[in-house]
Amino acid sequence: MALKYLIQKEFLQIRRNAFLPKLIVVFPIVIMCVMPWVMQMEVKNIRVDVVDNDRSTRSQQLVRSIEASRYFIFNGQKPTYKSALADIEKGKADVMVVIPANFSKDIIKSQQQSQGSQGHTAPQVLIAANAVNGTKGAIGSAYLSQIVAPHLSSHASISQVAVSSPQGMKRGEVLMLYNKHQNYKLYMIPALFAIVMMLMTGFLPTLNIVGEKESGTIEQINVTPVSKWAFILAKLIPYWLIALFVITVCLLLAWLIYGISPAGSVWLVYLLAMLLALFFSSFGLIISNYSDAMQQAIFVMWFFVVCIMLLSGLFTPTRSMPSWAYLTTYINPMHYFIDAIRTVFIRGGNFSSIAHQIYALLAIGLFMAAWAVRSYKKNS
Repeated sequence: MALKYLIQKEFLQIRRNAFLPKLIVVFPIVIMCVMPWVMQMEVKNIRVDVVDNDRSTRSQQLVRSIEASRYFIFNGQKPTYKSALADIEKGKADVMVVIPANFSKDIIKSQQQSQGSQGHTAPQVLIAANAVNGTKGAIGSAYLSQIVAPHLSSHASISQVAVSSPQGMKRGEVLMLYNKHQNYKLYMIPALFAIVMMLMTGFLPTLNIVGEKESGTIEQINVTPVSKWAFILAKLIPYWLIALFVITVCLLLAWLIYGISPAGSVWLVYLLAMLLALFFSSFGLIISNYSDAMQQAIFVMWFFVVCIMLLSGLFTPTRSMPSWAYLTTYINPMHYFIDAIRTVFIRGGNFSSIAHQIYALLAIGLFMAAWAVRSYKKNS
């Protein structure tokens, strides 16, 4: 019975707060409506200058191919290399292509030499990129290379290069088994679930006990015969219910706005969300148990949240990390959650395909919950 009244007290405190109920409703709506449009790793709108020193029909075909690409903003043709380089130095262009003189003649000569089985060298096309933004420069250069390469040979496209295969395939092909249309929103929306759950069920419990310490109301609890387990459960259960509400809102918005729904079971999404909520709510209470002021609790929580998020594989593959950083993923619950929810959401995985992640999340969550109870000091 004591637990029931303590839970009622927590909900009364949340309801009487003028800000928290609005935050719980508005925050997931804003995240799901705005972030899928802006959180994209796909590089677009790369401004490109072209210097055509050949002025032939073949070189103009290459220029038109660059101009037609949806990844580039065509700045136009520049008369010289220096003028194009000046655009890059002033930030007016991100990458430039310099087509050499005799471009068309060199290609024809190269083809004739190849037919005669003589050594031949294809004409050289210069691609120069602004490396201040390394990602944009590298990916922009790669995009341009894919456009330029087919124009340096007699083949129609890179994908038409012959390969040997027992089935007699005449060209290499890429078969997309999952996310066939390469919709980046389908990849990022499960990650946004993780961010929303982390902030809603992590920061709110962190401020709970610290707020009661600053207001002095926690002393009234300390002099009662309420057990530590009942007190901590009363702090955790409301945020588990908030987690259910938040994940429901996120799933509905993903379906209504983007037409995206889990390929696997929705109940597995709820299970993963609750396990992540168990960890973050317990972790938040641990920090609040050791903190004496809200400012201290916020900064400590923010430090751990940033580390957990950046080392989880949410934005970049974990295999790209150094070996010492990759070892942290074994104790990072966010890594298990993101790996599992993307398996369910995109690949349609079942329980057996994410059993490892579920057991890891459960073990970490129970450990943190026990620590939350243990770290709470009840002075009666």
